[in-house]
Amino acid sequence: MSLIIAAAQSMSVPGDISWNVAHHLRFGTIAAERGAQLLVFPELSLTGYELTIARSNAARPDSSALDPLRHLATHAPMTVVVGAPVLNVNDELHIAALAIRPDGSVLTYTKEHIPPSEEEVFTPGPGGPALLVEDVTVALAICADATHPQHAASAAARGASVYAVGAMIDEIGYTRKVSLLRNYAREHRMAVLMANYSGATGGEVSAGKSALWSEDGQLVAASTGTEEALVVGMRQNGVWNGIVLPLSLPSATGSQGGS
Repeated sequence: MSLIIAAAQSMSVPGDISWNVAHHLRFGTIAAERGAQLLVFPELSLTGYELTIARSNAARPDSSALDPLRHLATHAPMTVVVGAPVLNVNDELHIAALAIRPDGSVLTYTKEHIPPSEEEVFTPGPGGPALLVEDVTVALAICADATHPQHAASAAARGASVYAVGAMIDEIGYTRKVSLLRNYAREHRMAVLMANYSGATGGEVSAGKSALWSEDGQLVAASTGTEEALVVGMRQNGVWNGIVLPLSLPSATGSQGGS
């Protein structure tokens, strides 16, 4: 069976979930046209990587604001993984990946490894179950999770054949983190998909260069810069091919969240 997966290298308007959902749909429409079964967005993509406004913009998996993405996932059909801050039952804030599935349900994965720069805002989460896309097991990771080799090893031990990472990686950390991702692919024999931001967010400047590596650690496709783009990988009979689709999308005009 063929597998088609994609990473959205996208930008976000701070705190404007409505605008960002609409922007996600532009990527989703193109991914659906390519037959993608899985589309992954960067860390906190629904709000931007905006720590100071994260709590006031916490999302609920059942929120009606996500209905357009549910409609996309159902009609494509395609699993769409978006990033958002979420509150747990103890009013603690997590960084989450919300996997909106073709049946309309949402699987929530919460970031397990919180770096010092996020500790004043976010609480480490318990992670979450693997995601089944068709008959393929996909393990989710959020940025710093993928800097811990045991996280990838655990994903492989649970049978994952795809490791999907939503990230916010700047130029300083890019080379080291990409080296880890490539090594995970080779060591654990699982494809690795990484969706990074386009441009600046939360006072940080993303390195862009979202990418996909095959199970032997070979680069299948990657953006070469920070432009908005869709990185698409297609596996047929065990062989990967990829393409990068630059997007010429309208500039952000949504309202800016306060800090």
